[in-house]
Amino acid sequence: MELLIKNARIIDSSQDFIGDVYINEGIIYEIGKKLEKDCEILNGEEYILAPSFVDLHSHFREPGYTYKEDLLSGSQAGVRGGYTAVNLMANTNPVCSSMNTINKVLKKAKEINLLDIHQCASITEDLKGESIDHLCELTTAVRFISDDGKGVANSKIMLDAMLKAKEKDLTVISHAENEELVEVDTRLAENMMTWRDITLSKFTGCKLHLAHVSTKEAMKDIIEGKKQGGRITCEVTPHHLALTEETEYRVNPPMRKTEDVNYLIEAIKEGFVDVIATDHAPHSTEDKIKGAPGISGLETSFAVCFTKLVGEGHITLNKLSELMSKNPAKIMGLNKGEIKIGFDGDLVVLDTKSKYNIDTTEFLSKGKNSPFEGKAVMGKVMYTIKAGNIVYKAK
Repeated sequence: MELLIKNARIIDSSQDFIGDVYINEGIIYEIGKKLEKDCEILNGEEYILAPSFVDLHSHFREPGYTYKEDLLSGSQAGVRGGYTAVNLMANTNPVCSSMNTINKVLKKAKEINLLDIHQCASITEDLKGESIDHLCELTTAVRFISDDGKGVANSKIMLDAMLKAKEKDLTVISHAENEELVEVDTRLAENMMTWRDITLSKFTGCKLHLAHVSTKEAMKDIIEGKKQGGRITCEVTPHHLALTEETEYRVNPPMRKTEDVNYLIEAIKEGFVDVIATDHAPHSTEDKIKGAPGISGLETSFAVCFTKLVGEGHITLNKLSELMSKNPAKIMGLNKGEIKIGFDGDLVVLDTKSKYNIDTTEFLSKGKNSPFEGKAVMGKVMYTIKAGNIVYKAK
């Protein structure tokens, strides 16, 4: 498959110029100006051509909760949002604890072939917080383990899991929440568990990724852990950057104070935040009414982040590309995230000049749950390209 994108403003983490990109056999083959090829041509004039986005944290709900989302609808939402790779959490039904369940997900994802999908395994078997015996059976198809949705309460079990993770070269994704303290104070619950998991990671030497960081205290501990040489990465979400506790919308962890948002943005500017991840958590309308926490985030993440971070002058589009493409691809071990010869031909064509209002009825995700309904934003995905194939085109 060949594709030539011409006359676009090409931006990734380290570049910004007008030019052409030629993709051949799924790989970026040539970059230049006035390229001429006998193949399909996409006119990128007036648009930005960037690396496609990579999401380190998504929930596609399959198996078990496909009324909320399934691999097909999640993949369609992903490409509409400019993503070509996602990392799925394990809190399905059955839980992704066994390679049998994980392989079924990966097989179906490959058949759909819209996204490169990695499936996390759970840290504890069936998310019960007790046994980690199943970790011995994991193959190299698994690169991340997480009990996302709840924290691992028992510190000794988390310690043993981290030792196994180091042995098998796995990254532990921490949902930092102390369940004993949640009813007392959600902020304290996040801060205590963040400190604990950083401490255990430093003791064991395992790779630790802190999910959906939302408080300034948690971020301070992460920064200190990084400075001390810990093998630590972290993510923040678009909603924790663009919204505060004044927005009455249930998500876990909850939206925080303005001072937390400002601190997270400063941490981004200073280089301590590695990734912006969506924590895409689709729900049915009925489940959301009943209080299910979560936001359907894949289709709004770029627009929300571009509007908030770039539009308000906090960071450049180059930095946003680093957070949404280069760094998550690197953490996942993917050959994506930069526009360089030899990298995967996974790109996104963006219109950053037009203003529009988010309309959740247009979501391709089954989950229409979003606090951004009606919000005026800049930054629209016009095309998503995977391995040189146009897998999404805006209407």
